[in-house]
Amino acid sequence: MNTLQPKRLRGASLLLAISALTLSPRAFAVSKEMVQLQTQVQQLQDAVARLQQSNDERMGVMRDLVQQTADSVNKMSLTVGQLQQKLGSQVDAQGAKVDQVSGQVQALNDSLDELKARLQRIEKSVSEVQSSQQSINARAGETSLGVGAPASGSVTPADAVPGIKATRPSKNTPPPGFPSDDSASEQTPVRSNAESPNSGAPPVTDLYQTAYGDYNGAKYSLATAEFNDVIRFYPDSNYAGNAYFYLGEILYKQQKFLPATKQYDKLVEQYPGNPKIPAAQLHKGQALLALKQNDAGVRELRSLIQRFPASPEATQARSKLSELGVRVSASRAATR
Repeated sequence: MNTLQPKRLRGASLLLAISALTLSPRAFAVSKEMVQLQTQVQQLQDAVARLQQSNDERMGVMRDLVQQTADSVNKMSLTVGQLQQKLGSQVDAQGAKVDQVSGQVQALNDSLDELKARLQRIEKSVSEVQSSQQSINARAGETSLGVGAPASGSVTPADAVPGIKATRPSKNTPPPGFPSDDSASEQTPVRSNAESPNSGAPPVTDLYQTAYGDYNGAKYSLATAEFNDVIRFYPDSNYAGNAYFYLGEILYKQQKFLPATKQYDKLVEQYPGNPKIPAAQLHKGQALLALKQNDAGVRELRSLIQRFPASPEATQARSKLSELGVRVSASRAATR
């Protein structure tokens, strides 16, 4: 028994040694692969860290660029706003100047109308004086020639001469040295029906000046009635055309745009030579635009520019069309 135990122990140790020898390469190979895997994992982690860092840097750069772009956009929007404000103020200033010039021109036209009325009154007075003077001269000539009826029992020098028949100047034959009836009618202006009183109405100049004074005094109801009287009593006078214009102005100031356009149309259609037609067309176009009838308003303003290109009203019409973003003249395709 004692001899067998050592042999057994030696066999066991031998087996352990053999197993150790057989197992050690596998353990070494496993540990080597683990080390390689750990190395690769570490390398991947390093690469991911580097990518993360690079991405963070790029995102930071992008943030800076976006912030700079936003700042630039804000500056540009501020600059554009300031430019728009300046342009708006300039346009308003130009519009105010144009309105001021238009008002001055309108005042000049009104003053011219008053001067024309005064000149007509002066011409009327001069013609009456000339007629009175001619009648006085005619009577004086007849008296100097003995045209008057002879007294009873008296004889004229022609009757006293035998063989000479006495002749008396007829009523249609002027005395020597005086103009004939035809020349007198040419020298004395004949008052037209448009200026002559109708049915006991006051003179057209007085009636018109009264209406115009009430219009300037903002007495629109009274001025409307008086302008209608001018049209009713003197429909063929140029003052009737002015009356239609101011009737339209009264309605325009009261924002009754549609009736105002009808009054302007009466002026343009019935009195083609009236100097207030440009202002009437301008205000008609503005009234149509106020009524949201943009196409009709643009056509009216273009017609004004075409008919009166050098007038102050045409300048206002061009400014209004530019403000609306519309061409001053219609395109060829639109006019066909």
